[in-house]
Amino acid sequence: MPIVDIHLIAGRSQDQLKGLVEDVTAAVVKNTGAPAEHVHVILSEMQTNRYSVGGVLKSDEK
Repeated sequence: MPIVDIHLIAGRSQDQLKGLVEDVTAAVVKNTGAPAEHVHVILSEMQTNRYSVGGVLKSDEK
């Protein structure tokens, strides 16, 4: 059972997230041979004030 864990900054539409999990599932099926119903995709959305790059919170970027 493949498990794919994706971390994203919040803000994408439901349609974007739906397309993402469909495409990721298709890629896993294509490259591993696992049946789609066995592919688990976990989306973890983070608020910009809970994620930083280089010591700067994304919410503080200009």
